[in-house]
Amino acid sequence: MKRRCFTAAATLGSAMALLPATSPAQVTDLNDAINKAGRQRMLSQRMAKSYLAEGEAVVPELAQRTLSGSMALFDRQLVELKAFSPRPEIKSTYGNLEAVWSDYKAALVGSKPAKSQAGAMLDLAAKVLALAHQGTVQLEKVSGRPLGHLVNVSGRQRMLSQRMAAFYLSISWGVQTATSTTELNKARGEFVAAHDELRKAPETTPAIKAELELAETQFTFFDTALRTLRPGAPDASHMANVFTTSERILQVMDGVTGMYSKLS
Repeated sequence: MKRRCFTAAATLGSAMALLPATSPAQVTDLNDAINKAGRQRMLSQRMAKSYLAEGEAVVPELAQRTLSGSMALFDRQLVELKAFSPRPEIKSTYGNLEAVWSDYKAALVGSKPAKSQAGAMLDLAAKVLALAHQGTVQLEKVSGRPLGHLVNVSGRQRMLSQRMAAFYLSISWGVQTATSTTELNKARGEFVAAHDELRKAPETTPAIKAELELAETQFTFFDTALRTLRPGAPDASHMANVFTTSERILQVMDGVTGMYSKLS
């Protein structure tokens, strides 16, 4: 397989690629619902990453565009998922998510990103993530099919790429350092294990395997960037590498999740 090269322009393209124009204006079926529900998990962490990057002046213009685009997409998908919810308990989850999202949104846009507010922002991001994950799992259970599980797992890889980057930036800024270090290492292990599960799944087609190989190559670069972390001694170039490489993995895994969601 030819190794694809990503430029700064491609990275910017990936940041814009997940804006609202990329998916239908409503949920089309259960697999699509699981895909979008899982994307909400990712967006919770992508917004946190972008807030931290903007606060630390790491690719600030790209970080600001990524934050605003992610917020718009989260808003739209939340409306879609609430409308689609096939069971009362799922609709209740999205009602609860809407309330927590309101608080998170206020923290993200209420004032300029600041180190003094970053810990509270991360706490809200965690609450949004928990409810978004709950909704995704509930929808997977309604599906009851292996494909629903694979859409969930592959979609979660998107979230983990953003979560690792967010914790890297959090540690670099000296925000919740101990907790962020633990969670970064946990997310790294979960990403590797899930990637192995996807590669070995009988439903994984050759085309999907090729994309997974690409994601694995990008993760190698990403992991190298992550290991440059020096708590209390931030390096702007290393932080920029973490931000942009996490976007590349996200781009590939968003495509992979879409491929799984379209399998019959």
